[in-house]
Amino acid sequence: MGKSNDYIRFDWAIKRILRDKANAAVLEGLMTVLIGQKITITEILESESNRNDADDKSNRVDVKAKTADGEIIIVEVQLGRESHFMQRILFGTAKAIVEQLRIGQDYENIHKVYSINVLYFDLGSGEDYIYHGTTVFTGMTHPDSVLQFNSRESDIVSAGASVTSPREAFPEYFLLRVNQFNEVARTPIEEWMAYLKDGIIRDDTQTPGLQEAKEKLDYMRMTREERRAYEDFMVRVHQQNDIWETAKRDGWREGHNEGLTTGRAEGRAEGRAEGRAEGRAEGERQANLENARKMKGLGLAADVIAQVTGLAPEQIAAL
Repeated sequence: MGKSNDYIRFDWAIKRILRDKANAAVLEGLMTVLIGQKITITEILESESNRNDADDKSNRVDVKAKTADGEIIIVEVQLGRESHFMQRILFGTAKAIVEQLRIGQDYENIHKVYSINVLYFDLGSGEDYIYHGTTVFTGMTHPDSVLQFNSRESDIVSAGASVTSPREAFPEYFLLRVNQFNEVARTPIEEWMAYLKDGIIRDDTQTPGLQEAKEKLDYMRMTREERRAYEDFMVRVHQQNDIWETAKRDGWREGHNEGLTTGRAEGRAEGRAEGRAEGRAEGERQANLENARKMKGLGLAADVIAQVTGLAPEQIAAL
């Protein structure tokens, strides 16, 4: 087994290495494992968030690629919590669809879009570490009936390929919740998750993309300048994670204590459960405000403070 510090973390690699077409095989492997078919990238498209300067502290990076069939695949890495995250990936997908059409072109020129999101923060609740979203039309009066296309419709629904159902034409979404992965890596997707979380790649791996990653993302093959940049990045990641975890613990503790106090006082009149919930919410709000003041005093950027606390920019500005 490779050790966790043998290979460069994916979030750093995708920002500085994997946008190079010469290194596309690593991304192709991840896409192939998720989508279930061989993916070949023919073009790395420019994205508005492709920032690569030394002072870039953005918590989001992404790559947009085109396959041999003209399909668009967006691979996005999200390092920290962001308000309205689901709406944003919806917007990104919609934008990728609209950008395919020139004025006057027919809708048949629209190719399928895949949105792959590698999340290094906790999103939602659920037992799985990978979630897959598709569009399926089911009957309202006959729930077991799923809409399919006939042969004539299949020829005109999607450019470049015939489809049999809306699912094959509409965008697909993959959410990889890295922090939730705690399995022993046995399958290709589990091997990928082990690498995404801990930088581990099996010595004998045959998983698409990870064989190439062993060569392309070997820490020991980096130059001294590259290692220094990578180590600086990892320090920032650990500092940011520590801030998030501290804010979360403080908010929970204060909310819990406040919830208990308020819950006892109001429980006689309105019910213990409701009192605790309201008290906890108020405690968390006060904790977020206090944490925001501390982080602002440390000179952290307003967007980082907003990601950690969930406060609106105007609330932060007023502190």
